[in-house]
Amino acid sequence: MIERFLKQTSFKSVEDYNKNLEFIIPENFNFAYDVMDAWAEEAPEKLAILWTNDQGEERRTTYGELKEQSDQAASYLQTLGIGKNDPVMLILKRHYEWWVIMLALCKIGAIVIPATHMLTKHDIVYRNTRASVKAIICAKDDYICEQIGLAVDESPTLKTVIAVGEQTTAVANSALCTLHSALYHDWTKEWQQAPKFVRPAFVNENDDTMLMYFTSGTSGEPKMVAHDYLYAMGHLTTGCFWHNLHEGSLHLTVADTGWGKAVWGKFYGQWFAGATVFVFDHEKFNADTLLRQMEKYRVTSFCAPPTIYRFMIREDLSKYDLSSLEYCCTAGEALNPAVFDKFYEKTGIKMMEGFGQTETTMTLGTFPWMQPKPGSMGIPNAQYDIDLLRADGTPCEDGEKGEIVIRVGDKKPIGLFKGYYRDEEKTREAWHDGIYHTGDMAWRDEDGYYWFEGRIDDVIKSSGYRIGPFEVESALMTHPAVVECAITGVPDDIRGMVVKATVVLGKEWKDKAGDDLIKELQQHVKRETAPYKYPRIIEFVDELPKTISGKIRRVEIRQKDSQK
Repeated sequence: MIERFLKQTSFKSVEDYNKNLEFIIPENFNFAYDVMDAWAEEAPEKLAILWTNDQGEERRTTYGELKEQSDQAASYLQTLGIGKNDPVMLILKRHYEWWVIMLALCKIGAIVIPATHMLTKHDIVYRNTRASVKAIICAKDDYICEQIGLAVDESPTLKTVIAVGEQTTAVANSALCTLHSALYHDWTKEWQQAPKFVRPAFVNENDDTMLMYFTSGTSGEPKMVAHDYLYAMGHLTTGCFWHNLHEGSLHLTVADTGWGKAVWGKFYGQWFAGATVFVFDHEKFNADTLLRQMEKYRVTSFCAPPTIYRFMIREDLSKYDLSSLEYCCTAGEALNPAVFDKFYEKTGIKMMEGFGQTETTMTLGTFPWMQPKPGSMGIPNAQYDIDLLRADGTPCEDGEKGEIVIRVGDKKPIGLFKGYYRDEEKTREAWHDGIYHTGDMAWRDEDGYYWFEGRIDDVIKSSGYRIGPFEVESALMTHPAVVECAITGVPDDIRGMVVKATVVLGKEWKDKAGDDLIKELQQHVKRETAPYKYPRIIEFVDELPKTISGKIRRVEIRQKDSQK
């Protein structure tokens, strides 16, 4: 498959990849037709999805069956008046229908807006209004249905709500019944009754908007990130080279479908490779349950944010048969070296880290032809021109901290967003003078590997020093008491700011929380890194505030501290 879209399909070294990665870009590329329907024609019996849930249900769908289902769904959506350029929000958790509907919307040229199931009425109204959402397709879930029902009267562009699921509880049914009969539709009862699908005469051009994500909101109101149809092609390198997938792979990425990481790890790149996407539809994360699923279904490839690995290594991994596991990756936030080392010690597998944003595909990564350096994000993906810049806009030397930027030049690279939808000011702030500014800080070593420091807003200035939160967090993570931690700055009259650590302790350490453990952790950091970086304030908590994507919301910690 990938030979249709790349001039060279395999690489042996960093030099080979950097020199010879070159895309073949079709006119009017559409992932659903040009990749998925092509697989359905070439290998209709090949397994595309293996879906299971925490109720023991299981669904195996071939590429041929997925084509039939997505065609049927596309026809159904057309009968409801949904078509080209119509914004459609999906709130479907990890339910099987998300994959079918994503392809269906692509086939009719609608704009898909995946969203988390944790949205409140305010969040839904905000998104409906900002994006002029025409339809919402949601799971028949009590909370989701209630919030949508509350949002309808304040969402003038919303014309259709389609609920997906076999049955509803009294709560969900009551919420859905509040919707006007012309607004509400039942997917389960209706979608298979639609006529045979006829492909539209014209679906899209390459630069049309295909997908929009609201940013995870680590600071401020979420922005709408608009991606064109070539964004899907940008993930070819994600699945085929970073995840190192092949046609025999059974790949599991831990991600909610409302988070951009879902299309990184559960959709585009994996199907370019012809792999099988493994989905575990569960309500609440539990490391033991996840590991049992990986053992039972013989998962070969795994990707998750560092948070998931932190809890996995707390389990006795010798209890699980993970012999099928070939390859592991991580992204979403920086990986602490201590987590890398412990996972390698227990499994013999080296995690391959990657970096990107909602606005991009993978921009930095550790590829199969490289040796990973624990804690490093890897090297620039050859489809992007990456650099590090000082505050004055000049390039950084090796070892010097700067902002990660993408030099765009005259031609936007495949995978980079189009801009922030309906917000030219925010787009110009991030993307000007031929450079896209990520807002993330890093430094580069003499081998070209990049090392994450933190968001620009998260860097702490104390007594003239600039302290990146990640380096202190990594030092703390090497102490056996610490499961997770977040480093923030607290205003101080003398030093300007002092370092604060918000710490989640392992269950066997919770009873020891107190002054003695605080002193022990402070001394530990002084031994692990430069002494001036140690946290002068340590607070123990049961959990850290996070976005749906698993990123720590340091801004929320800072806000709470400012109110004390």
